[in-house]
Amino acid sequence: MVKRIDIKTNNRRSSIRQDIVNLPNMLTMLRIIMIPLVLWFVYQETRIGNFWAVIFFALAAVTDVIDGWLARRQGLISLLGQFLDPLADKLIILASLVAMVEINRVPSWVVIIIAARELCVTSLRTIAISEGLVISAGQGGKDKAALQNVAVAMLILHDTYFVDFWLFDVTVSLNAVGLVMLYTSLFFALTSAGEYVRMFVKAVEAKEKRSIDS
Repeated sequence: MVKRIDIKTNNRRSSIRQDIVNLPNMLTMLRIIMIPLVLWFVYQETRIGNFWAVIFFALAAVTDVIDGWLARRQGLISLLGQFLDPLADKLIILASLVAMVEINRVPSWVVIIIAARELCVTSLRTIAISEGLVISAGQGGKDKAALQNVAVAMLILHDTYFVDFWLFDVTVSLNAVGLVMLYTSLFFALTSAGEYVRMFVKAVEAKEKRSIDS
């Protein structure tokens, strides 16, 4: 969805210093601080290291939900928060995937495509904002984000587990499960990127038409 925005300065807008110390933004910054912890435990390449890495990764995901809810409920949506929140999401996903490329859990080509997609979409949104437009995340983008989060968690856990279902037993490789989910997320990543491009082009054309008509 594309929305028009008023880019005039709002005199009632809080200062950057006030934005930094509001609770939602502090939670977002805490999510960024957790990234080195996740990576440090991943690089241990032990089962206990994987366990603690996924704990911090899950905590980061929980703060993502909480900070957005608090910002809306308490009326603390800020310019800084709108910048930091998506940045934190992308940093923890990409940093975790790059680390796992290095330890041979994830093929590099997948991470290259994901990083290129995020760079293109972010650039497109930045251009849209300069034109007074906001491109909201569509359902495909939300599905992509959810799949990537679960996939990264599975890849962090990595190990093979024996599961007893009483009537039968199975051996599950969480790394294999994570890879399947990551590959699936690529479909939503690419299709949603195409949707962003389509919405951007339509919005710009509509704006140009309004300018000509006026």
